[in-house]
Amino acid sequence: MRKLRIVGSLGTVMAVATCVAATAAPALFSGAHAIDDLIETAVRDGKIPGAVVLVGHNGHVVYEKAYGKRALVPSSEPMTLDTIFDCASLTKVVATTSSVMALVEAGKIRISDKVTDYLPEFQSGNSDLTIRDLMTHYSGLKPDLDLVPAWSGYETGIRMALADPPAIPRETKFVYSDINFELMGEIVRRVSGQPLDEFARDHVFQPLGMTETMFRPPADLIPRIAPTEELVPDGVLRGVVHDPTARYMGGVAGHAGLFSTALDLSRFCQMMLDKGDKLFSPVTIDFFTSPQSPPGMKDVRGLGWDIDSKYSGNRGELFPPGKSYGHTGFTGTSIWIDPGSDTYVILLTNAVHPKVGKPITPLRKSVATVVAAAVGYGAAKQETVLTGLDVAEAGHFSLLAGKRVGLITNQTGIDSEGRRNIDVMRQAGVNLTAIFSPEHGFLGVEDHTNVAGMVDPSTGIRVFSLYTEKTMRPTPEMLRGLDVVVFDIAEVGARFYTFSTTMAYAMEACAKAGKPFVVLDRPNPITGLHVEGPLLDVGNESFVGYFPLPLRHGMTMGELAKMFNGENRLGADLTVVPLAGWHRADWFDATGLQWVNPSPNIRNLTGALLYPGVAMLEYSEGYSVGRGTDSPFETIGAKWMDGRALANALNAREIPGVRVYPVHNGVRFVVTDRDILNTERLGLEIAAALMKLDPGKIKLDEDRRLIGSGQVIMRLEKGDDPQQIWLDDQAALSKFLELRARYLFYE
Repeated sequence: MRKLRIVGSLGTVMAVATCVAATAAPALFSGAHAIDDLIETAVRDGKIPGAVVLVGHNGHVVYEKAYGKRALVPSSEPMTLDTIFDCASLTKVVATTSSVMALVEAGKIRISDKVTDYLPEFQSGNSDLTIRDLMTHYSGLKPDLDLVPAWSGYETGIRMALADPPAIPRETKFVYSDINFELMGEIVRRVSGQPLDEFARDHVFQPLGMTETMFRPPADLIPRIAPTEELVPDGVLRGVVHDPTARYMGGVAGHAGLFSTALDLSRFCQMMLDKGDKLFSPVTIDFFTSPQSPPGMKDVRGLGWDIDSKYSGNRGELFPPGKSYGHTGFTGTSIWIDPGSDTYVILLTNAVHPKVGKPITPLRKSVATVVAAAVGYGAAKQETVLTGLDVAEAGHFSLLAGKRVGLITNQTGIDSEGRRNIDVMRQAGVNLTAIFSPEHGFLGVEDHTNVAGMVDPSTGIRVFSLYTEKTMRPTPEMLRGLDVVVFDIAEVGARFYTFSTTMAYAMEACAKAGKPFVVLDRPNPITGLHVEGPLLDVGNESFVGYFPLPLRHGMTMGELAKMFNGENRLGADLTVVPLAGWHRADWFDATGLQWVNPSPNIRNLTGALLYPGVAMLEYSEGYSVGRGTDSPFETIGAKWMDGRALANALNAREIPGVRVYPVHNGVRFVVTDRDILNTERLGLEIAAALMKLDPGKIKLDEDRRLIGSGQVIMRLEKGDDPQQIWLDDQAALSKFLELRARYLFYE
């Protein structure tokens, strides 16, 4: 482990832990003044009595400061850097999770084992819950034990936890539950032969030099402990755990009870950034802090750690979701760790003193955002999103264990490290039996209408083509011998891009054959925010329009699969493995993922963005979208097209976000602002301009399946203003947007 270095004049003060007043932050940390303003305002407004903030970056403590008061009643005391805090639920990760990590490395706990393997009497021995279910909070157990009527004693609490039945089925919903970690603390005790507090002390705290981290602190430390709530008739809690269940259990429990200082917690955070150093293996650190939630769940959790859930507000706006992790405590404590920038943020307050107030989530978020900006993160910084393949890979493809698997994929099926899904699955022990490929073939280089099957040269596995004149969906013979079919292909976000239809046809076939269907989700490269018509008319469905979608639907393949299954009542046994860290506003170039041409003529993000607009006229004879040229979909042309006249006509329309330049027999589009460019408006303007400049050359009825809307075609043929057609068409999207909202996974 890198030796923790204190930067600035505070090092000596902190080393002897005798600072008794707010100390000036090191001038080298650019976020100091902003943090000062945030914390001082929170103190002044009565949201917290005081706080200690400590920031680590690149192996150094670059910022540390104490603010406000440690105690308000019965008398006022200043906050100090060496204040000891009731960590509350930080206990779950600092004490319990790290203890489990040690026992996993020793081969004494296995994450996929049932809870009853360690606690035989759990739910009378009749439970399928696993260690993973407990540590990710997908067990279905209720949030906490009943406190009425009053009870006391560790054994009593554990006996209640062992008997408490699930409130909902396992792995169906994220329910943050203290019972999960009360049981994990007991598992540590039974497996190790030591109570949790002793095991964590011997195997985590002492090796890291965390000498002031403990359960049930002794009386001589009480003057430095930040008090919590004032209870009647017990008075102010000080040195006694605030959490009532942990208090009833005698002060030692897997979910709460730990006390610590900012300096001690910084040693722990630095160990995590250092990949465990001599305490844990780097593989263990990565395993526990990678997504472990069940497939298809919005709230992403590691083992103990929060990654991207409704409770991860302390991540702030700029630290990357999916690649960083942390936790909070009810008393006002929190830590967030970001390996990508080699940074951690520790915010310790006793916000529940002297009474419980409003949550301090906004303060936590603001502090983390300031820190992320100060260490170099910004809104445009690329951070790797985890695809569904990455998430499944991190979970060792547990959902495919013991099954014969068919995989629908092409050249886009790679993980965040650039490795083929086929190879990572086989390396993980997945029994990959058959491969299926969509339009453009397995290698993504074919550009004709009858693509033959092949054999994957690396593995010898047969590849069935789903794009032939006779076969566009898996046949019963192809599915025979398979237990599950997995779909992992990147799309471009346009209705008439055929990969979504291939997915839907395969879902239909699997539903008829009784085969489960799994979608490994991938980002919509042109964002999940922009929804642009025209809508496909009902009854006009085809291979280039499976469902009445708008031209640019703003959905991922997983979301589309869910919609197709629900609205068309396919009856597929569908599982979607979601992305981690992707947000609807993200363009592909903000994901950090490797761009792979999804088809021969979609060669970059600009081409993918322009594709829905310029290609809606592609069935008109003689109209070219630049296929086979150096800039497909960034240019259009025809032998009869006057490029200069068309460029002048389109630029005169002042279409937001794009400029048009003449080329030989055509025009070239340059996107000036992708966030305001509406591809429907662009396509309608192109159609109207060409119909005026070259009457009879564009035959909209030939493009009916691409444009989708008979009403839009009729108005274009009448000569209506294309901008007004576009504005009127927005109203037609309202019902679709309501329908779409029911199937969205991502914020």
